[in-house]
Amino acid sequence: MDTNIILVYCLCDDLLKWQHHRDDPQCVLSDAEIMTIAIVAAMYFSGNQAMARLLLYEQGYIKENISRSRFCRRLKRVQHQFVMLFRLLGDRAKEHNEDNIYIIDSLPVIVCDNYRIRRCKLYRDETYRGYQASKKRYFYGLKIHLVVTKDGVPVEFFLSPGAFSDASALEQFDFDLPPHSWIVGDKAYNVYHIEDVMADCDRLLLPMRKANSKRPREPWMTFLLAHYRKRVETAGSQIERLLPKHIHAVTADGFELKTILFVLASSIFSIFHL
Repeated sequence: MDTNIILVYCLCDDLLKWQHHRDDPQCVLSDAEIMTIAIVAAMYFSGNQAMARLLLYEQGYIKENISRSRFCRRLKRVQHQFVMLFRLLGDRAKEHNEDNIYIIDSLPVIVCDNYRIRRCKLYRDETYRGYQASKKRYFYGLKIHLVVTKDGVPVEFFLSPGAFSDASALEQFDFDLPPHSWIVGDKAYNVYHIEDVMADCDRLLLPMRKANSKRPREPWMTFLLAHYRKRVETAGSQIERLLPKHIHAVTADGFELKTILFVLASSIFSIFHL
């Protein structure tokens, strides 16, 4: 754990130095230390930033244990840096993915149970009520839409309301992938016109076909896609292991930031084999 904390700090510090970022001289903790606390909380404390802050202070990793309100204000100022760090780690993963095979999928992040929707203060819209087909149940919250390598390393993601369909999510992805890449998905991603557009850009979208598909695949291709399709479960399981049963947040922005931190923590675990 000690080595992993130092690794996270070095990643954050190098990122800020690369951007020629300067801390305010009056700050007792640097922005790299603030980022490290947030990421360590997602990695080891189920998102509990107060516990992570206390541990790092008691173990001598940080000089001061600042108050919760000050930490939240500092964290809000650097929240865009977490997305930048994820993109840089994703670029590294794409460089090492020589086969250029990627898998696309989504997983839910539950805000509350259905019977508590009326008391939910973070979100108050039916667009956040989604359906999880794998478990045949409804949920209220967000969806994480992921693109991962064949080894399960996340390289691209975005958040959406729970009712947002996987087919609609295809139009929101950047698909900033190398040419001649294969993007494998399940049956929910059968959108023919997007397949044609991506084929014109030298990127093949290869979802599993439905029984009544107008573009059936050869049996060998179906078997191959099913083999790679299972790899995305590695990334989904990693994120689900990090997610607590309930993410404590006061605002919707705070809830989404913690969700982003869990995805970033999963990326760090996968890339560095922690």
